[in-house]
Amino acid sequence: MRRNIGYGLIIVGNINAPDNRFIKLIKISLLKKVAVIILNWNGLALLEKFLPSVCRYTNPELADIIIADNGSDDNSIAWIQKNHPEVKIMAFPQNYGYAEGYNRAIKALEYEYVVLLNSDVEATPAWIEPLVEYCDKNTDVAACQPKLKAYRQKNYFEYAGAAGGFLDRYGYAFCRGRIFDTIEKDYGQYDSITDIFWATGACLFIRRAEYLNAGGLDADFFAHMEEIDLCWRVHLMGKRIVIIPQSTVYHLGGGTLNASNPRKTYLNFRNNLLMLYKNLPLKEGKSLLFIRRLMDTAAMGKFLLSGEWGNVKAVWKAHIDYRKMKKRYNFQPKTNLLKSFPETNRNITVDYFLRGKKTFEE
Repeated sequence: MRRNIGYGLIIVGNINAPDNRFIKLIKISLLKKVAVIILNWNGLALLEKFLPSVCRYTNPELADIIIADNGSDDNSIAWIQKNHPEVKIMAFPQNYGYAEGYNRAIKALEYEYVVLLNSDVEATPAWIEPLVEYCDKNTDVAACQPKLKAYRQKNYFEYAGAAGGFLDRYGYAFCRGRIFDTIEKDYGQYDSITDIFWATGACLFIRRAEYLNAGGLDADFFAHMEEIDLCWRVHLMGKRIVIIPQSTVYHLGGGTLNASNPRKTYLNFRNNLLMLYKNLPLKEGKSLLFIRRLMDTAAMGKFLLSGEWGNVKAVWKAHIDYRKMKKRYNFQPKTNLLKSFPETNRNITVDYFLRGKKTFEE
C-alpha cells in the first residue's frame, strides 16, 4: 500500500487568512490515505450519538477523522476536544452550507481519498477497509459507497442510498433497495459489487483528485441531489462508481427537512431540473426537459387534489427559479449518459405506479 507523508492539520480560524495566524500545524507523519470528513453545524446531539461509533470502528492507521465545523455555537468543538481528542477539527468562521463546506474542506486536505460522512451515520466494524481495498485495486473507480441501512430498522435499507443509486430516463432517482417510498428489507439480495449511477451523499467515498477535477459539489444546489450531480460529472470524465456491500453503515436520515416539507419539495424539483440541464446534451436535454416539466405539472396537480398547497407553490417556484438559474450553466456535454446504464432505459414512474413494480428486483 502506498503511504502518504504529510502533516496533520487543525484549522482553528479563517482558512482564507493571508497569513498563518489562524492555522496550527501539528508536525506528525501521516501514514494514512483517507480523510473521513464529517460536516457539522450545531450538531452536538448527533455527534454525541454517532461520532463514538465512527471513532471506534475507523482504522486509525488507515484514516483520519476530521470534523469540518461550519461556525457552530453549540459547544460542538469543545465537546469533541474533550471526548475525542483523536479527532481533528477544521473550524470555519461561518456556515458555508453543505456543498461549499465540503468543497472548502476537501480542497484544504491533501489525502488520496476522502469520505463525505453525514453526522447521523453509525459506523460498523471494519467499514472502511473494503472501500479502500477495492479502489486501490481498481484505478478506474473514482467513487463508491457502502451498503446504507436504516438506523431505526437495521434489517432494512435506508432511503438516501440503499445499495446504490440510479436514474430513470426522465431523471427520477431510485436505488437498489428503494423505489420511491418503498424500502426493502435486506436479506442479501444486493450483496454483489455493482456499477451504479450515483453513490449516496450520506457516505460518499471518493478520490480527492476526481472530486476536485469534477468541480466538487454544486453550491447553488444548497441541498438535495448535489451528490447525484457530482456523480454524473464523474461519469462524464470516464470514471466508474460502485457499491461495495461488504461495507455497511446505518443512517438515521431525515435530519434536515421532513419528507413532506415544501422546502424539500422545492429543492428536489428545482435541483433535478438543473441537474438534467447541466449534464445532458443540449438537443436531447430540451426534449427530455419538456417531458419532465409536463410530468412535474402532473405532480403539481396531484398535490392540488390532495390539498397540499405548500407543495403546489413549491413546484411552481422550483420551475420559475430553474429558468433563472439555468443561465449560469453555459456548457452541455456531448454524451447522454442516461443511455449508458440498462436501468436508465425505463420509466420508473410507469413501472411503479401503473405496473406495480415496487422493488428493484422486479
